[in-house]
Amino acid sequence: MNYKQTMITVPAGAVLAGCSSGDINIQPTTSVSNSNNTVQSGGGSANDVCASYVNSGGQTIQGVSDGTNCTYSQAFVAAGNNLTVDMTIPTLPNGGAHIFEGSLFVGETYRTNAELSAAGITRGGDGPVLTIEAGATLAFQTSKDFIIINRGSQIFAVGTETAPITLTSVSDVNGTAGPEDVQQWGGVVINGFAVTNKCAYTGTRGQPGFALVGECHVAAEGAAGLDESQYGGENDEDSSGRLEYVVVKHPGATVGNGDELNGISFGAVGSNTIVNNLEIYSSYDDGIEMFGGAVNFNNYVALYVRDDSIDIDEGWQGTITNALAIQSATDGNHCIEADGIGSYDTLDAIARADVVARNLNSRAIISNLTCIVSPNGAATATHDPGAGWRLREGLWIDINDSLLISSFAANDTISANDNYCLRVQDQESLDAATNGDLNLNSVVFACQETYRDAFNQTFAQDEGAIAATVADGVVTSATAMNDAELQLLEGAVPIYSVDYAIAQVDGAVPGATSAPTSGTFLGALSLGQNDWTANWTYGIHAGSRAQALWFETL
Repeated sequence: MNYKQTMITVPAGAVLAGCSSGDINIQPTTSVSNSNNTVQSGGGSANDVCASYVNSGGQTIQGVSDGTNCTYSQAFVAAGNNLTVDMTIPTLPNGGAHIFEGSLFVGETYRTNAELSAAGITRGGDGPVLTIEAGATLAFQTSKDFIIINRGSQIFAVGTETAPITLTSVSDVNGTAGPEDVQQWGGVVINGFAVTNKCAYTGTRGQPGFALVGECHVAAEGAAGLDESQYGGENDEDSSGRLEYVVVKHPGATVGNGDELNGISFGAVGSNTIVNNLEIYSSYDDGIEMFGGAVNFNNYVALYVRDDSIDIDEGWQGTITNALAIQSATDGNHCIEADGIGSYDTLDAIARADVVARNLNSRAIISNLTCIVSPNGAATATHDPGAGWRLREGLWIDINDSLLISSFAANDTISANDNYCLRVQDQESLDAATNGDLNLNSVVFACQETYRDAFNQTFAQDEGAIAATVADGVVTSATAMNDAELQLLEGAVPIYSVDYAIAQVDGAVPGATSAPTSGTFLGALSLGQNDWTANWTYGIHAGSRAQALWFETL
């Protein structure tokens, strides 16, 4: 078997499960806005299945149904025409989709404390709330269209295993998006009032007396013109809502100010935001990126993310528990790119040390992660060559019970250190590794280019990490059915970790130094436990939700 086991194909004519086949018939939309002085010109019982809201003038503003899908014009909601009241997006009968002709921005953005005070916005829940019902599909038309949940607002997108929520593009709903197409729509930005080290504080984070110095309004990604939004504050316990069983497909774009939109950007999102069972599928930029904050993640899938599957910056202090990241065979960057200090290069050593001393740097815990990273080089990379974990800029992190594999296909051999497994970088992060603040607990690597340099090799070995010997430029399978020397994964879809007691690294059971800290296996999944990816994820399991995509097997 070769890397084709982690490649996904789509048969001709396949369409998104749960949505209508063929092109969507987008009907003329109502001429309405959410202001006081515009008269609604649509409506009627045929449209009652569509989302609606009552504006400040007492009018009911509603989408238009074509019998299957609901369409929402830019007069309903768009950049510059933000949603300013609570709204629920229902599940449509017969698998219909909600088609937005512009962006969906929830709540207003506020650039000063005075603006926040005048609006009565101090925390999540003070602003309008967007609720998305289980099983609903929202689709956007272009890469300029995206979702923003502004500070003070909340999103409650709570799907179920059998009725996940899908955020995607019209091209995907129409069946014209290819399996690895990106930039089909913008993605999601969620902003909160938690801590970001791009702002100034007095005292130590988490201790009495900790407070902002001045104001904190950091421009979020995509922040240009009508797309502008801000994040940041001092409340690490802020809540931006709840995401459960949500699939974000084909997102990402480079916007006017040079920012690259991710699957979901979490700007200073607080720990009372719940994120369970989230998938980012085929994204142009990162899967998830945390800019400060303290939001936690359980059960995360990143499939075909072209940049970093997990990106950490600006003092994020949270956890990721159970994560599966699989890059394309030809395009992907880091499984983890993690930075401790925002604007690191503009600070001197004294200022950086102060950020760390006052608990303002990123301090993360990632447990039970399986990474299968791309072996690509610069020639086929959208961003940079495929690689494992890049840990830098004053980062403190614990990575526990995890597998990092880049051995399904021959790696690029032009450079000797571009497809590395591990790179701990810069003095502050090297110090953290030396001082016990950056730790690898029960980790196995299987990469052709394992370590970026001698320090990383010595550090990993001192941490007890085990590295398989994988020949440079050679196809090697890490699956039990194919290679007696390297057996880390198993299953018809090879995403399940082999029980550690029978795994093989260089033809032997790996040693006690990397034995699981809990359970019987390293990585995200095991055939011996409940498969948390089953039924709701897209592109992994044949037949799951009648999906059109599956792993090829030989």
